[in-house]
Amino acid sequence: MSEDNRTWLTQEAFDRLSEELERRRTTERKEIARRIELARQEGDLRENAGYHAAREEAALNETRIKVLEGMLENAEVGQASSDGTVTKGALITAIIAGKEQVFVLGNQEIAADVPDGARVFSPEAPLGKALMGHKAGETVSYKAPNGRVLQAEIKSVQQL
Repeated sequence: MSEDNRTWLTQEAFDRLSEELERRRTTERKEIARRIELARQEGDLRENAGYHAAREEAALNETRIKVLEGMLENAEVGQASSDGTVTKGALITAIIAGKEQVFVLGNQEIAADVPDGARVFSPEAPLGKALMGHKAGETVSYKAPNGRVLQAEIKSVQQL
């Protein structure tokens, strides 16, 4: 599998998503099926809002199950480098365009694992690509999506 198809996750995120997948496959599927059956017993399905809502919920649950299965099957579980180098999962403090920002490079699924006030940016975004492999004290330039060239001064790099 190519690196581009991998989803980088912390062990905590992997465990949390695995638990969500199991819950959706078992408990939630059964509960939704029960609600569909109860609504079906109410009669005319064309005008049965409870039935249609439960069917929509079932479809959303099945979609999330498929997303989770794909993500976990293709997960790259790890942690940031401990040598102060910017890698996936690193908690970074940087001055970007004159403003201090604290963020982690990773998938949005790790957002629950980041400290309050920190954001999650994709390592595939221009900023993420520019910072990868650099260390605190270094300044890098990158081209933002709006076309502007910005400077990012790395103040600190820590493990998440």
